[in-house]
Amino acid sequence: MTTGQPEAASLPAPTTLVILVRHGTTPTTGRLLPGRAPGLGLSETGREQAERVAERLTARTIDALYSSPLQRTRETAQPTAERTGLPVAEDAGLIECDVGEWTGQALADLAKLPEWRTVQAEPEAFTFPGGESFVAMQERMVAALARVRDAHLGGTAVCFSHADPIRVALADALGTPLNRFQRISVDPCSVSVISYQDGRDPVVLMVNSSQASLADLTAS
Repeated sequence: MTTGQPEAASLPAPTTLVILVRHGTTPTTGRLLPGRAPGLGLSETGREQAERVAERLTARTIDALYSSPLQRTRETAQPTAERTGLPVAEDAGLIECDVGEWTGQALADLAKLPEWRTVQAEPEAFTFPGGESFVAMQERMVAALARVRDAHLGGTAVCFSHADPIRVALADALGTPLNRFQRISVDPCSVSVISYQDGRDPVVLMVNSSQASLADLTAS
């Protein structure tokens, strides 16, 4: 009988944490549907939120920072980058949904359209006029998180993104049908966390958190 170190195959697969942060409040939050319109930065409230979430995030060791290319997410990531000394890698997979012809329109006006019912009740069947479908958004967001996970096995990576991309990613991790993703709330600068381990389904450790400490967050 041979003795010695256990075979590598018997060791547990490394667990990777991906922390999802929605960008902070902007001057249009809650009023307009900005989509991918350029030139939209954080409001004063949003900048304060970004500083607070940076303090929360740096309570633990972070291995990498990623951001949607849009200004509001990059500004949200900046305080965390300054605290950690880590660069922020832009990943187009984390970008906001392309809402096409609805870009910049008032939410109150959009809510009056017959298509709005489909957006809320059956998003899987909806494509924004001249823009992206919810199905396509979920596919590229899930693919982006898979790239991040594979690049930082056993570590912790933070991804700064947008409300709907984060919500559809959480729905996928939870095994929730895309048509029910609207039931998940993701507030400005809130934190959600997904734990990944090869051979297991993803585990959602935190959703829409704005207060809880991240220092003792552990994979489940």
